[in-house]
Amino acid sequence: MSYGKAEFRPVARDFSTLIQTCSSNIQKITQSTAQIKTMVNQLGTKQDTSELQDRLQQIQHYTNQLAKETNRHLKELGSVPLASSPSEQRQQRIQRDRLMNDFSAALNNFQAVQRRAAEKERESIARARAGSCLSNEDRFRDEKLVSFDNQEDLGPITTQTEEMAITEEDLELIKERETNIRQLEVSICLLLLDIQFIYQPVGP
Repeated sequence: MSYGKAEFRPVARDFSTLIQTCSSNIQKITQSTAQIKTMVNQLGTKQDTSELQDRLQQIQHYTNQLAKETNRHLKELGSVPLASSPSEQRQQRIQRDRLMNDFSAALNNFQAVQRRAAEKERESIARARAGSCLSNEDRFRDEKLVSFDNQEDLGPITTQTEEMAITEEDLELIKERETNIRQLEVSICLLLLDIQFIYQPVGP
């Protein structure tokens, strides 16, 4: 599956085509969410690499764009003329309402995975900060030892300083990842609110 930019086709579509498109998109969102969940579970482990993080961000962005596109198509369904037959009209409303429910469920799952990803990032920030504090304490302790010992102690101090710099850089990257996840969470929440606004249940 490609995770490039979602294709948007702003052309007139009939009811059946929109139904098929939305159904396909919802299935893709569900599949992508499952992949995101697997990658999120790898965060903070030995499998947590820059490649994993880049791929995770790409799939998150792709899924979010796909959700926005699906939301637009569902709005289009509300403006497409229904069939002339009352029975066909009712069937079309049932199809539309089922898609609304499926889309809401897919977004809720996507949102839950995003929240778990945010938790993982916060845990990473806490660990990075804790490690930075410990390194800082070790550095000050070693600096005190220098005044009593020989110059050979300067080596470990330099190494620890370099480690602290790397930790700070990693901390900033983790913060940036957490910010991106929060932005996606906000986008998903807005989509869920939008669905509630345009949702029209089937009449008796």
